[in-house]
Amino acid sequence: MELEELKNKLEAFISEAGFTLSEFSYKKRSGEMVLSIVVDRVEPIDLDTISALSVSISGYLDALDPIEEGYTLDVSSLGAEKPLDKFHLSPYEGRYVNVHLFNPLNGENIYEGTLKEVNSEDIILTIKVKSKEKDLTMNINNISKIRLAVN
Repeated sequence: MELEELKNKLEAFISEAGFTLSEFSYKKRSGEMVLSIVVDRVEPIDLDTISALSVSISGYLDALDPIEEGYTLDVSSLGAEKPLDKFHLSPYEGRYVNVHLFNPLNGENIYEGTLKEVNSEDIILTIKVKSKEKDLTMNINNISKIRLAVN
């Protein structure tokens, strides 16, 4: 089976399980062939979830038998601090994020806080200043990168 066909089949299978396929590769690592699959979803992904998904994908691959040679299956997620698309943030409202800005806001280029609100032009980030919470409005076009963060 061609790799592109395998990728498409895995993408559909993973989608049915409630995830998106973020990365797919089949490469030699440390002398062994590795089929690497990175998945994502809005909801947090813990180790038990990845383990269960890995078993499910492994069973699916066994039934397909797409690769003749021996290989290792590596299933992972983007992680607890995954990068976010600044134009698709609304599903992450209420989550703790790290924001890097192109141009400083109140003298700072980096903020961490809770994503309170998202609209087509701005986000509102609730940050802590000393022991008080403060809402900051940031223009989406001023965001150079944004990721989930661990509070």
